[in-house]
Amino acid sequence: VEHVAKTRGDGLGYDVLSFAADGEERFIEVKTTSFGKRTPFFLSSNEVEFARASADRFSLYRVFDFRAEPHLFELPGRIESHCLLDPHTFRASFPE
Repeated sequence: VEHVAKTRGDGLGYDVLSFAADGEERFIEVKTTSFGKRTPFFLSSNEVEFARASADRFSLYRVFDFRAEPHLFELPGRIESHCLLDPHTFRASFPE
C-alpha cells in the first residue's frame, strides 16, 4: 500500500495505491468529512476522469463523522454510478 498523494503528488486522480489478493492494482480516492454520511463532497475533474478510465479497479472511500466516531463506506467504480455530479464543480451528492 502506498499513499501516492504524499509520495508522488496530488494530481494522479487517486490517493492510495493498494493491491487485491491476486496482486492487481487497486486505486483508492479518500474523501473525509466530520459531518454525516450523506454530506456532499468535492471532486476534481481529474479524479472523475480517472475513476471513469479505471472503473474496474477504482473505489472512492467516504469517511464520515471523522471527529466524533469515524465510519467508512466504499463507492466502487464510476462515481456517477453512485452520486449526482454537478459538472461545473463536480460537487457530488447522494440521490434521494
